[in-house]
Amino acid sequence: QVQLVESGGGLVQAGGSLRLSCAASGRTFSRYCMGWFRQAPGKEREFVAAINWSGDRTYYGDSVKGRFTISRDNAKNTVYLQMNSLKPEDTAVYYCARSSYSSIGSRPDEYGYWGQGTQVTVSS
Repeated sequence: QVQLVESGGGLVQAGGSLRLSCAASGRTFSRYCMGWFRQAPGKEREFVAAINWSGDRTYYGDSVKGRFTISRDNAKNTVYLQMNSLKPEDTAVYYCARSSYSSIGSRPDEYGYWGQGTQVTVSS
């Protein structure tokens, strides 16, 4: 059984920063790609970022490139999302997810486990 618990969301002004964390249970964390997705009200779930099993490859959605950074600490079973230069359009519920694969993927159907989500609100 894999459980993912996100933390670090909140309210921030435009231009500010937040760091999300996702703690995973289980002993297989280091074998799999991890990803972050987000969903704003009335919109479809959107890919944000992913990192492969070893952490040496990352991939970002176009809307966050150059502003967000994904990283992982396999010793702590934790993946992070550093979000800088936040914009009001970044407002959404952010979800951590564990892929079914070790390599990077950006499709939600590649991810078998999801956290409960953490709200990020960026005010203008």
